[in-house]
Amino acid sequence: MSSKMKAAVFVEKGRIVLEDKPIPDIGPQDALIRVTTTTICGTDVHILKGEYPVVKGLTIGHEPVGIIEKLGSSVSGFKEGQRVIAGAITPSGWSHACLCGCGSQDGAGTKHGWQAIGGWKFGNTIDGCQAEYVRVPDAMANLAPVDDGVTDEQVLMCPDIMSTGFAGAETGGIRIGDTVAVFAQGPIGLCATAGAKLMGATTIIAVDTVPARLEMARRMGADIVVDFKKENPVDAIMRLTDGRGVDVAIEALGTQATFEAALRVLRPGGVLSSLGVYSSDLKIPLDAFAAGLGDKSIRTSLCPGGKERMRRMLGVISAGRVDLGGLVTHRFKLDQIEDAYELFANQRDGVLKVAITI
Repeated sequence: MSSKMKAAVFVEKGRIVLEDKPIPDIGPQDALIRVTTTTICGTDVHILKGEYPVVKGLTIGHEPVGIIEKLGSSVSGFKEGQRVIAGAITPSGWSHACLCGCGSQDGAGTKHGWQAIGGWKFGNTIDGCQAEYVRVPDAMANLAPVDDGVTDEQVLMCPDIMSTGFAGAETGGIRIGDTVAVFAQGPIGLCATAGAKLMGATTIIAVDTVPARLEMARRMGADIVVDFKKENPVDAIMRLTDGRGVDVAIEALGTQATFEAALRVLRPGGVLSSLGVYSSDLKIPLDAFAAGLGDKSIRTSLCPGGKERMRRMLGVISAGRVDLGGLVTHRFKLDQIEDAYELFANQRDGVLKVAITI
């Protein structure tokens, strides 16, 4: 095996380029994965645009599907040549956050104060997986075997957007018979829509304006779609619910406008489940929050990771409960990743997700 590999590297604001880098070394608890398929996330675009800081020279990407090339000396329960995925979030399994049941926040608490990184390491604090190989830390806590009966593209959403979108539904505490509104039908919002259906919501209202995304929302389980360019979504949702409001509103974009709209459509005691990544301070309108007296809840989620979470996501796919393969709208080889970034970052040609094959 050559000592070098191709990898998509952050060079500077506005530039992620394909470069040759050394194949990662692994420690006793790690695994080296030969990546077969990966993708580009909206967070990667924030990195590209300089909106989220990472060190120069870092390999980007956090959604790997691949084959175990090499196992650390302390790793058991897996074998070389085995097909696996790892979550975008790679908790250690032993930190304070993990032991109190919140593995996604592994690493968030430091002696210097709180940091909003949690267990997100790939393409953030360590080299990521838009490369021929990736080192998976704490492999026994993070690798999950993939069944032969499913394709890479079918499981490509599991490491991040499926886990994140489903977390929005779970954190919202959706119950059978609930009415749910999902603001924004990008890949994560679409997964939140699918998750809401699986959890038993019987009226799901999807908000967006792109016709293809509204149509995909219906395929994912939306009962009603609202085009926010044609009508005020708050007015539309309150009309559709006869003034009652929704039990759960999921915010999947990360803007003041969608956050505020989600808050305004809640019934008394409803839950705003926030998935958006916000780039500025949020304001909570006094009337929408009922001056703090409306029994409303605001809950946030970071993509759950770890092998048990991935096992559950893979189980949903293998059982045919949801089909997310349709979210892949464009395909590129790793050698074309700069073109893939140009397409995805500019949201051209109706792109939802891209598959990068190695």
